[in-house]
Amino acid sequence: MSSMLETGKCDANSTLNQSLTKRSARDLTLEAATSAGAARSLNTRPSRDLPFAQVKKLLDSRNDREILDGLRRVISMMYRSKECLPYFSSVVKNVASPNIEIKKLVYIFLLHYAESEPDLALLSINTIQKSLTDQNPQVRAMALRVMSGIRVPVISQIVSLAIKRGCGDMSPYVRKAAAFAIPKCYKLDPNTMPQLLDYLTTLLGDKQYYVAGSAVTAFLDICPERVDLIHKHYRSLVRKLLDMDEWSQLATLRLMSIYARRCLPRRTAKTKNNKTNGFYDDDVGDGEDSAGEEIQVLDPDLELFLKACRSLLHSRNSAVIVSVARCFLDLGTSEYIDSSIGPLVALLRNSQDIQQVALYNIVDVCLARPERFVRYANHFLVHATDSFDVARLKFEVWTLIYPHSEPHIRDMILCELEHFTRALNPQIVQESVRAIGRCAQCDSNASARCLKLLLEQVSSLDGNLAAESLTVIRHLIQQGPQSHIKTVIRLAKNLDTTPNPEARATIIWLVGEFASIGDENNIAPDVLRILAKGFAGESEPAKLQIVLLAAKVYLHHLNRIRGQNPQSLQPPPADREETFHLGPDEPLNPFATSSPPSTQPPIEPPNLDHPIPKLWAYILLLARYDTSYDLRDRTRTYRALLANPSSTQLASLLLLAPKPVPHAPSPSENRK
Repeated sequence: MSSMLETGKCDANSTLNQSLTKRSARDLTLEAATSAGAARSLNTRPSRDLPFAQVKKLLDSRNDREILDGLRRVISMMYRSKECLPYFSSVVKNVASPNIEIKKLVYIFLLHYAESEPDLALLSINTIQKSLTDQNPQVRAMALRVMSGIRVPVISQIVSLAIKRGCGDMSPYVRKAAAFAIPKCYKLDPNTMPQLLDYLTTLLGDKQYYVAGSAVTAFLDICPERVDLIHKHYRSLVRKLLDMDEWSQLATLRLMSIYARRCLPRRTAKTKNNKTNGFYDDDVGDGEDSAGEEIQVLDPDLELFLKACRSLLHSRNSAVIVSVARCFLDLGTSEYIDSSIGPLVALLRNSQDIQQVALYNIVDVCLARPERFVRYANHFLVHATDSFDVARLKFEVWTLIYPHSEPHIRDMILCELEHFTRALNPQIVQESVRAIGRCAQCDSNASARCLKLLLEQVSSLDGNLAAESLTVIRHLIQQGPQSHIKTVIRLAKNLDTTPNPEARATIIWLVGEFASIGDENNIAPDVLRILAKGFAGESEPAKLQIVLLAAKVYLHHLNRIRGQNPQSLQPPPADREETFHLGPDEPLNPFATSSPPSTQPPIEPPNLDHPIPKLWAYILLLARYDTSYDLRDRTRTYRALLANPSSTQLASLLLLAPKPVPHAPSPSENRK
């Protein structure tokens, strides 16, 4: 009997357990389905906008899922630039909800519309203040972020107190939010600066690196000039630099660079070689020291910062690498600069915008250490997909490393530049021409090859390109004028086919510089004769150079006559003066003087039958009636200089003075 009762109890227990198991499984299935439905409803974008009344009903519901659905629809409309202000009161009243997802959406809406509805936004301040004491640090940080983001100046003191509470919070997440709230509070009310500086000093000394990084960002926003606040936190910030996120690293690098320039200047010292006597020498050393070379001495704190920066050269963020390179260039020694070259060149594998920023900094480093980039010459080859700015900077790097390169690398650079002189983009062609000129002025052996490349561009249909080529050719000719006489003759023959005003002016100037040649290669008078025929149709730059050419040709003529017969250029007497009148009050004769009658015997003036004085008089006549006042003034100056044929020293000093050899610097040398 007892065995039968026990068997019945066991069967009953097993049946009860099975039913409980089935019920719990069913409950779990229902909860999972409910959670999945809620997650699906939260993560799915609404297919269409509901009417205003229906959305408002969702917002006023007591069900969290319906409130989330309504908030999600309102936020979606808000980011599609639809009017959502009618929902303001219905949304803001949910700020007290314990659901953190609802709080997030309400805070997003509140930050967007608080400035439009400041009165309604102020009604939620008390609730947000209560959230500052919530047990969840995420809620506290969110409340602090929202309170500082409500741009209503009335609550500036409340925000300041909230920041003070956040600075002493146990959670570093809340302290980080307090650091980001400091600039917002300062913009609300600049009078809170003394309080904010105290909070900022506390956060700069925080032990957590992400709090200190946020504090540095806030410091640069509100008071970057107060470096005195950094003194006691300098070393701790340097030690935390490696652990910070990329944005904080950028801010800290900028701050440390400012601080090091002001407080940690670089110093130089001379190494001393002590002169000591040998062991067996009789004379005792006099103790004098011979001065050695100068070396840079780094401050220990500055060296601590530079060593911490060296590890950041392996960062995945290109902006961090560029910032470290700038720090080394401005603060470090040549050893630190050399260590940044490889990572900078590696940035050229990235996109075009990153390449351009990297190349700007590569050029700056290359100006200081050009010889270290020779090994990377192949990395600066211009590709078909490169933009004009990238190509221009690569050309500049080539011209900087060209003097320090080996012959085969120089040949490669010139071949590449020669290739781009035939490019389709005229801007790239002009830059390649300028680069060829800078290479030629560094290497006299390559000047002939570069001159040949440039002469091919003189006959280009692009006037700007021809003018640029002639400017570079002029620089090369001035480096060795005696060896380029035939080049000037060749350029003079191109005057008939060169329409660009600047190009014509350059050729005429070059012809004038070679007007002193006395043999058959002197083409200056013939060129002047040809140009005088079309003087009226020339541009103003060309006219100015024609008048200068006429003055030089006439001055050389006077000097040659004076050398042959020193007495032939004495000023003629007034009664023998032969005058051609230009008008009622001005004579044409360039030899006329206003000196009193001379007691010397009458001497004949220079032979006016010679073509050069006639050309000079004709050019004076043409320029006198020109519409350009600059040209007329310039002509009067030359006429006054050459008015007395017997005294040409001043004219020779002004017109025939030797010109300094021009030097075309790198475009980035004067860039700040």
